[in-house]
Amino acid sequence: MESSGELVPFPLLMTPIESNYRACTIPYRFPSDNPKKSTPTEISWIDLFRNSIPSFRKRAESDDTVPDAPVRAEKFAQRYGDILEDLKKDPESHGGPPDCILLCRLREQVLREVGFRDIFKKVKDEENAKAISLFKDVVCLNDAIEDEAKRVENLVRGIFAGNIFDLGSAKLAELFSEDGMSFLASCQNLVPRPWVIDDLDIFITKWSKKTWKKAVIFVDNSGADVILGILPFARELLRHGAQVVLAANDLPSINDVTYPELVEIISKLKDEHGKLIGVDTSNLLVANSGNDLPVIDLTTVSQELAYLASDADLVILEGMGRGIETNLYARFKCDSLKIGMVKHPEVAQFLGGRLYDCVFKFNGKLQVK
Repeated sequence: MESSGELVPFPLLMTPIESNYRACTIPYRFPSDNPKKSTPTEISWIDLFRNSIPSFRKRAESDDTVPDAPVRAEKFAQRYGDILEDLKKDPESHGGPPDCILLCRLREQVLREVGFRDIFKKVKDEENAKAISLFKDVVCLNDAIEDEAKRVENLVRGIFAGNIFDLGSAKLAELFSEDGMSFLASCQNLVPRPWVIDDLDIFITKWSKKTWKKAVIFVDNSGADVILGILPFARELLRHGAQVVLAANDLPSINDVTYPELVEIISKLKDEHGKLIGVDTSNLLVANSGNDLPVIDLTTVSQELAYLASDADLVILEGMGRGIETNLYARFKCDSLKIGMVKHPEVAQFLGGRLYDCVFKFNGKLQVK
């Protein structure tokens, strides 16, 4: 089921939105920059997207659901490469000046124009099947931790470990093997705390007060990320008495999980009584976010999500695209958490951290003016 109808602003953004919200975290240019000339930051990010073209072309070539996939893949590589060169020469072309949302959107548009819909589908299905087979073990390991603060920290480490499995990052695809042991090892092998942004202790203190009634979680990648990272965390929130809304993409983008895929994953993980390893799921909802990119502009979400989120008291944006490259500084009318791993050197440099550093940014409720 694809989202239909007009997209609307996320209702928990601080208002007025025009003066309080800017989706993209890293400014590629400033008002004083020459509008006709690319800035050094724009050029470095255009180059980053250009350097990803070969890996996308390779995925597209092997998409056996599309006739003449190699020819179409070459067409994609050429067309998207030309657009990026145009943007370097004239930042105002193709709907510019460029930012991470525009660069992602143009890539998706070109893929769809040449006939590709979901070039990562096969690998997403494989990763989901592997992660589903490990879900019970990961949950039982968490449940065995009696100290609540340690259990929450372990669940958070699981989100970071799952977030490593990002096929949008070519380096990570090479660095990490795809078996279950690598997930568990990754939990222990994260960069040491304090992380580049580290509000975990504040979050755990808040958690211990059992305050949240409803959480909205914007999910990221398929496989270990959503199944072994986010779902055990969501299950713990359910045990805590919260209602949980998982917001997933409307359309495929990279290896991000889509709304229909997430519905199917959860149905496979539930037992015959509709429980997730002993936890009732009647308060677990899945929503179509209306988004079709690996980043998100919260001024355009589905009406369904806006309705479900209107009374939430915790918003979680997970992953580098939704929680760091966009929305890191987004302000909400309720508690918010941005959580993700830094997978691009350009992002690490901007934050003053290390590559593969972790961001755990918690902000308490802001007073509505």
